[in-house]
Amino acid sequence: MITGYKESREILTHPNLSSLRTHPNFPIVAPRFRSQIARSLALIAMDPPVHDTYRRYLNPHFSLKQVRRMRPEIEKIVSGFVDRIIAQGPPADLVPLLAVPLPSLIICRHLGVPYEDHEFFQDASGKVMLGTEEESATAAQNLVDYIDALVTEQIKSPTDGLLGRLVTERVLTGDIGHEELVSIALVLLIAAHETTSSSLALGVITLLEHPDQLAKLLEDRDRLPGAVEELLRFIATTDLVATRVAKGDIEIAGHLIREGEAVLVSGTLANRDAKFHERPDEFDVLRSDTHHVTFGFGIHQCLGQNLARLELEIAFRELFTRLPGLRLATDVADLPILGAGTVQRVLSLPVEW
Repeated sequence: MITGYKESREILTHPNLSSLRTHPNFPIVAPRFRSQIARSLALIAMDPPVHDTYRRYLNPHFSLKQVRRMRPEIEKIVSGFVDRIIAQGPPADLVPLLAVPLPSLIICRHLGVPYEDHEFFQDASGKVMLGTEEESATAAQNLVDYIDALVTEQIKSPTDGLLGRLVTERVLTGDIGHEELVSIALVLLIAAHETTSSSLALGVITLLEHPDQLAKLLEDRDRLPGAVEELLRFIATTDLVATRVAKGDIEIAGHLIREGEAVLVSGTLANRDAKFHERPDEFDVLRSDTHHVTFGFGIHQCLGQNLARLELEIAFRELFTRLPGLRLATDVADLPILGAGTVQRVLSLPVEW
């Protein structure tokens, strides 16, 4: 287990560590990772040069420039969700009213997935990430079948979403196979929904539990991008940011890792490494050293990190601007937070204003 910040970055960029989950010694950190689908996920379970080729195809669609073009649409979407929260009146549960549907709607529009099916894949992706081994495998297969049908339809009649563009640019040209595109879309749907949803809910809780920091943020909303980075460093949405297996003997920080040994990286501990961060256990929206490995590092760093950052920034800005008296409607200790495997999920977040 790697817990240091600098050591984590070294592990995440080391060429002699593999992400191939088909390796007999690859660490299975949760039952859901035993399924064949989990072991063969595109991007996550790939090594160079295949991984690099796929990332080259996808990176332009998630670049900072591309994501910035999405800001007006995301602002409109978030505003609509907050409109509905205000119309309902307090108390309101921010999980079903904002944290869950927001990332789902945005990734649906980006991919070209029908939003009317969002309840299906929200439920299925939750079971993939937090269910039992059997529940996870069944949910993953249901998602694969669903996406497979979408890809088949896109091949017949491509639309303007990312799936349609990848079909036109890569599948019909032979660069990516049908099954590979299904696997890519599966990863994007699950990752974009689960982690951003959890980060949004945990971020609201953290800000409300630190009113002095929230006040500093509201004094100058230009501090929001930095505050988002500090939240990503401080909260533990996903503990294990990487699992690898050594392809040969390597040495990290004076410790020998032998060929075939498993390596795990704890983002929670790396982000609070006292050797790297001052006051690592203190939440500070004015912090300058907000470096973190929440999105990973190196070639496998999160493809959708720019989109996630923008969603969080816009959501916090809209929520705390339009609901300045926002507060928890229950004690933080009573909030139902499910942590199983590697992801924390807030099940309910009742608030008042």
